[in-house]
Amino acid sequence: MVNINDPVKQVYNAADEVKAMVSLSLAEMVMEELTFANIAGFIASGAMIFGGVFPFIPQYRDIRRTQNADGFSLFVCLTLLIANILRILFWFGKRFELPLLAQSVIMTFTMLALVHLCVTVKHKGELIKSRQHHFTASPVQHHFLDFDLDHFWQWSEFGSYVQFTVAFSALMGVLTFILISNWVFIETIGFLAVFAEAMLGAPQFYRNFQNKSTQGMSKKMVGMWTCGDVFKTCYFVIREAPAQFWICGSLQVMIDISIFLQVFAYRKSHRAVS
Repeated sequence: MVNINDPVKQVYNAADEVKAMVSLSLAEMVMEELTFANIAGFIASGAMIFGGVFPFIPQYRDIRRTQNADGFSLFVCLTLLIANILRILFWFGKRFELPLLAQSVIMTFTMLALVHLCVTVKHKGELIKSRQHHFTASPVQHHFLDFDLDHFWQWSEFGSYVQFTVAFSALMGVLTFILISNWVFIETIGFLAVFAEAMLGAPQFYRNFQNKSTQGMSKKMVGMWTCGDVFKTCYFVIREAPAQFWICGSLQVMIDISIFLQVFAYRKSHRAVS
């Protein structure tokens, strides 16, 4: 008699061998894909996502330690908030790499955290100064809903900055939703996003020029800006990001270098003060 179990066993054995061969082939393919270039790509993507936050850590720590935010321009935060909100909206109209999108989301929350610290520190300082003259006096309050352009982005409470951020995001979000198929609008959004980021150092440069001093500005922050912007611009070119990214990245590097030149130009004023 023919044992029907033998053919069945042979089929199962053959299937197991095929599974083993497929698993081995997949493992070999995965190992082949994990080349140095791919690993470097993963590291570069991670650096892109979180690297933009690192330059602000020294500035955040300096402000928190000294309880003085006079040397830091809050318009740096405004510039980055606008740039990253626009970049997030640009992604919906013209998809680019997810690491760049993730970087924008993280940077938005980082800027709000830095604004919160600066507003808190400045409010404490104003309260102390006013009470030195009048025991029960309180500093004059300015709010976003006052719609006073003379005190734009110089409000007295953190809630006003959040209100502006939400209002700007909602307005631009509605416009993007309506004009999503208009390539001119989408490309303009993309350009404005990276151009605003490229002008990141401009408020700090102007503040230093007005004060004829870089005192209170974190040199580590500017150094990290420069290194990060050079890396970022190279990343844009290598990964073939939209042209707006690497063109404005190059402009950003030039502004960073200009701020470094201010450090050397105004170093005598530091000595005179000290």
